[in-house]
Amino acid sequence: MNEGAIEFVETPAGDVRILTSGEGHARIFRVLRSLPPGGLLRIKSDHDPRPLHYQLEAGYPGKFAWEYLEQGPKNWRIEISRLDTGCDCCCGEH
Repeated sequence: MNEGAIEFVETPAGDVRILTSGEGHARIFRVLRSLPPGGLLRIKSDHDPRPLHYQLEAGYPGKFAWEYLEQGPKNWRIEISRLDTGCDCCCGEH
């Protein structure tokens, strides 16, 4: 895997993809926005995806749960699950 690459371990369609970090976050957010309440996405990365977690919390506060399944040093596996049925905007009022 290339430095900075993110591998989708599981998506709603079951696809496995290798993404560069430049395209990874955008695709991950597209998948996350499409998840139904209770849906989840598992990702595997060769680095700690903490910046993704910060972006998720800033853009969608309280809408997703983040759990580390494995924390390095070579691999990080994360499970992200959708918590609510509210809108995808960041207004916090829906």
